[in-house]
Amino acid sequence: MLALSFPHLSTDRIARRKWGLSWRSRGRPEAAPIVCAGKHENAMRLMALDEAAEALGLKKGQGVAEARAMHPKLDIVEEDPAADARLLEAIADWCDRYTPLVAIDGRDGLFLDISGCAHLFGGERALLKDILLRLFHMGLDVRGSISSSPGLSSAVARFGNGGVIEDEEMEDMLAPLPVAALRLNEDTVASLKKLGLKYIGDVMNAPRAPLTRRFGASLLLRLDQALGHDEEPVSPRLPVASLSAERRLAEPIGTEEDILVLAGQIAVSLKPSLEARGAGGRVFELVLFRVDGRVFRISVGASRPLREPKRIADLFSQRLQAIHDDLDAGYGFEILRLNVVRHEPFEGTQGDFDGGRQREISLAAFIDRVSARLGADCLQSFQLRESHVPERAVIITPLMESFPAHRRSEGSRLSAARSERPLRLFARPEPVEALLAEVPEGPPQSFRWRRLQHQVLRSEGPERLAMEWWIDGAAAKTRDYFRVEDNAGHRFWIYREGFYGEEPPPRWFMHGIFA
Repeated sequence: MLALSFPHLSTDRIARRKWGLSWRSRGRPEAAPIVCAGKHENAMRLMALDEAAEALGLKKGQGVAEARAMHPKLDIVEEDPAADARLLEAIADWCDRYTPLVAIDGRDGLFLDISGCAHLFGGERALLKDILLRLFHMGLDVRGSISSSPGLSSAVARFGNGGVIEDEEMEDMLAPLPVAALRLNEDTVASLKKLGLKYIGDVMNAPRAPLTRRFGASLLLRLDQALGHDEEPVSPRLPVASLSAERRLAEPIGTEEDILVLAGQIAVSLKPSLEARGAGGRVFELVLFRVDGRVFRISVGASRPLREPKRIADLFSQRLQAIHDDLDAGYGFEILRLNVVRHEPFEGTQGDFDGGRQREISLAAFIDRVSARLGADCLQSFQLRESHVPERAVIITPLMESFPAHRRSEGSRLSAARSERPLRLFARPEPVEALLAEVPEGPPQSFRWRRLQHQVLRSEGPERLAMEWWIDGAAAKTRDYFRVEDNAGHRFWIYREGFYGEEPPPRWFMHGIFA
């Protein structure tokens, strides 16, 4: 597990904006120390400092007025936690070039699970050296450590000298670190210091039972996790692709034509893996790593499992045309990766003589191309749900997602016991003023809806529907639906909510219109 710590993340973000991304490589210019200030405990205090401000003796939590009185030339910038989080997310995207298993560690750290990846970069030490050097040239102060324990890697990266730690060195590396390296809350750290337990070695040598009674199980749990005696799960920030292939380029590329050519070539290399699994991709992601560290993610979907490289490249062609203005190649992309984010069993069926299979394939291709160009929600379909309440019986879903289910349900029909439903169903039933209604079970002889009076000539019903008590509650009123036709030939679907003789009296609603 590789842990990265960015002790000056906030001030590095400001310095990169002021002096450029490679300001650390050129050396710090002659400028005032940078500090970030924010309101804390009803006072403006220093929340982050750069190296120059720390060299002056300033401390986090110090009042802004006091700091300015000591050093009038301070460059004080208001803190922006959201901008810091965006920068950390961008760094995590950049770290995907080393491993897809990247997790956020607090407000200024990352975890990288490099199991099975280190040999691709010449070993763990070479990988650590490469990532630290690259981040340094990107204007970031970073510390890194590799060990078999996430807790130990984080502790050494934040409070130690970093490096690669072997299993037999774990206790020796952990013992001299302060107890705050165990990622405990501030109150626990303060209490341990009052007892004279300032370093992790002091806690390791102390009896465990009194510590558990005094501080609970969390203290020893953190200690055991750091020593590797207890497992600590680390959740990746992004879903892990089921299949992935990439190309690392000697010369960066920047044109859409080159990107599509390489995407097609990478798709060809993925096809044997999909065939071996008997699967096809439903969601594909093209990840573009720009030379300056920025990462672009382009996703496309397929309405049916897909493994044909030409079709995959065509989907990305449509998507690139849609986001053309948002894709800034800059100095070019140096790594292209194609991920199969979601796959399903591939149905290899033989075409029929009447061309029905070909028509189905053409429809799927049309859905995929339009959805890639205009978005997955541009084409929608209606799907039945297991509910007898009319407004809940059907939901609207993207056609790309529902196309396989639509194919499987072809030929199915609604139950014959269900009566005719209107062509247009209102999302929210509209109130109706019913006049001269036949009681207790009959429809109204006339009703007023949208300021117009309608005289009922014919009617069918009632169709009684009880509400779903597990959703609407036991007090929900029963509905009696009627199909009625007025003197102008218009047909409506109205219902009465409740029964006559009850309090409050029943109400009438318009729920739909027939053709």
